[in-house]
Amino acid sequence: MNNKIKMQKQKHIALIAHDNRKEDLLNWVERNRELLSRHFLCGTGTTAALIAEKTGLPVKGYKSGPLGGDQQIGALIAEGQVDFTIFFWDPLTSQPHDPDVKALLRISVLYDIPVAMNQSTADFLLTSELMDKEYERNIIDYYSRLRKNISAQ
Repeated sequence: MNNKIKMQKQKHIALIAHDNRKEDLLNWVERNRELLSRHFLCGTGTTAALIAEKTGLPVKGYKSGPLGGDQQIGALIAEGQVDFTIFFWDPLTSQPHDPDVKALLRISVLYDIPVAMNQSTADFLLTSELMDKEYERNIIDYYSRLRKNISAQ
C-alpha cells in the first residue's frame, strides 16, 4: 500500500548550496526570482541569508548544513513541509557533514521529493508545467513491504 501526499500549487522549496556553489545558486535564484517569488522558500544557514539579502525574497533560514541544517530540512521533508529541494552541492570537495547530505538525499527519495543537484535539473523542475499545479507524491509504505517479505520467508 502506498500513501499519497498532495503538493499544493504553491510549493515549499528548500534551497541549499555548499560553499563552492553558493554563488552559482545565488545567480540561479536571481535569474529565476519571479518564478520563485510565487512559492515558499527555505534554506540552510548562510545560503538562506545570502539569497534573502541578494534577491529580497523571503527565505526561512535554518541552521548551517554542518551544524544540523541538512537534518532540519530532512525532518521538514518527513513532516510533509518541503515539496522539493534545489541543492547545488560540490562533488569535488569532501564535506565534514557528508553523512548528513546522504541522509537528506535518502529522505528525499523515501518521501518522493524531487531534488535538483545542478542547474540543468533545477531549470527543468522550475519550468515544469507541474510547478503551477497540485501534484500527488507517491510515498511507498516500506513497513508493509518489509512485513510482507518477512512473512513470505
